[in-house]
Amino acid sequence: MMALSDIVDILDGFPGWTTDFRLMRRDQTARSQGGSTIVKRRNTPLWTLTAQTISLRPNDLDRWRARMEALEDASRLFWGYSMSRCYPILYPNGSWPTGPAFNGLTATINTLNANNKAMTLAGVPEGYKPSEGDMLSFQYGPDPSYALHRIEETVTASAGGVTPEFEVRPHIRPGAVVGTAVRLVRPRCLMMIVPGSVSAPADLNTGRGTVSFQGLQVL
Repeated sequence: MMALSDIVDILDGFPGWTTDFRLMRRDQTARSQGGSTIVKRRNTPLWTLTAQTISLRPNDLDRWRARMEALEDASRLFWGYSMSRCYPILYPNGSWPTGPAFNGLTATINTLNANNKAMTLAGVPEGYKPSEGDMLSFQYGPDPSYALHRIEETVTASAGGVTPEFEVRPHIRPGAVVGTAVRLVRPRCLMMIVPGSVSAPADLNTGRGTVSFQGLQVL
């Protein structure tokens, strides 16, 4: 099993954007004899991303070609996250309600609902609002298993730094435990490069080009 220190942060300093970041559901649909649609949930939904750089000069293009090659296609794992959600919606660049006393990395899981889709947090600033569309992540099993969830409703933390219950997607997997540290800054999951998805063509006249790739969550 790969240690956390072996995971590549390929998006750190990435000169572009994650143009798509979403859950890939692997459900199966069928029709009953009465004509109704039956949905069978197959396996756990996985996060996927598509990332693309801006137009790069020839030297920078070759540097990023080398970085992508270092991932050895699907052989090495990297940290995947939505670049639009490096911080919560209401707190861009870490403008927390209590200022720098909170760094977005010291919240913890306070409770987990038995329905596996709702939770509360502790250790956040008074008045902190996890917002619909924010993301959070935490370790849920043996190193380096990491869960990434999108928050589905907005709530406000109490004076004691505890949030009301809120739902997340995907559903919380077995292995999550109360007291686990939660990342609210650059929430992330483990990903692999989708084989064959790396593209880095150069323009014939200028030598400039873009690098793009797709990632798929690894559980």
